[in-house]
Amino acid sequence: MVKPYVMGVDIGGTNTVFGVVDARGEILYRGEIKTGNYEEAKDYLAALAPHLNELIEKAGGKEKFNGIGIGAPNGNFYTGTIENAPNMKWAKGTIVPFAKMVTDATGIPCVLTNDANAAAMGEMTYGVAKGMKHFIMITLGTGVGSGIVIDGKVVYGNDGFAGELGHVIMRRQNGRICGCGRRGCLEAYASAPSMALTARELTEHAKEKGKTTLLASYDLDKLTSKDVHDAALQGDEIAKDVFRLTGEILGEAFADFPDFFGALLAPVLLVFLDFVPTIFPPFYLILIMVMLIISYLVLEPQVGLEPTTYGLQNRCSTTELLRRTTKTIIAESLNKAKCC
Repeated sequence: MVKPYVMGVDIGGTNTVFGVVDARGEILYRGEIKTGNYEEAKDYLAALAPHLNELIEKAGGKEKFNGIGIGAPNGNFYTGTIENAPNMKWAKGTIVPFAKMVTDATGIPCVLTNDANAAAMGEMTYGVAKGMKHFIMITLGTGVGSGIVIDGKVVYGNDGFAGELGHVIMRRQNGRICGCGRRGCLEAYASAPSMALTARELTEHAKEKGKTTLLASYDLDKLTSKDVHDAALQGDEIAKDVFRLTGEILGEAFADFPDFFGALLAPVLLVFLDFVPTIFPPFYLILIMVMLIISYLVLEPQVGLEPTTYGLQNRCSTTELLRRTTKTIIAESLNKAKCC
């Protein structure tokens, strides 16, 4: 019997999305639940499995499925486990055999990998990285993830956890504590929760200096990156400073990442997924300009940036605007450098 479908499951620190996909990459059915603050993995699976089985039946039953693919924070492709995922309570400090649990709950073979690696494979097969041999997939949300592709293959390393660029140390002096337990990681400054923390710190400082900010009207203990986005779009200077600081540190980090490939010799593409380009476009441009200052004037046109195809599939006008703006900035900067 022909098995035309697969199920894809994307587990994030905040939301879990899933869908039935055909061989062309078309999403036929989809659903979403909150990843939630479950105490144990079995409780999370008890909430997720009925939704998966509902879509499986809608698509004609499990006999129609080749398998289920799961992308998850700290997912280990070799073992099918989620290991010590700091942003999910039910997977923090433990090893969860989640691929086997999903297979048992659905009756369909399941494979699991790191969510950024899964996104990299998706973009390499169907998206903006199609045909590329060397690129890095950057996922920005509850955490900062990365999937590295070299010679057309995802890099897993010895234990399945190679390429965790979100845990590159960016601030070695008095760095923030990261969920991984170390200090100064990129994720401690550039994830959505970390942006909210930066906003709280800047708002408290503004209050001490007698400065006004829209963010002061929020409950700072419950402040989110979306609140910062809303205030920034209304012109709040403190909120815009949050994006400036976050964009600068991301730019610093991303300017270094192409060196892993020997970017002086081989073209490299950085692909962005999640909240960055859509939440506050000037932030994306700040990130680009920092990369230009540090890296592009040396690397020439060997490094490119693209918003992901699927993360922005419903925001085409924003995506195209950012692509055109990015390429214009890069081209103009390189031309100026050559003139000098």
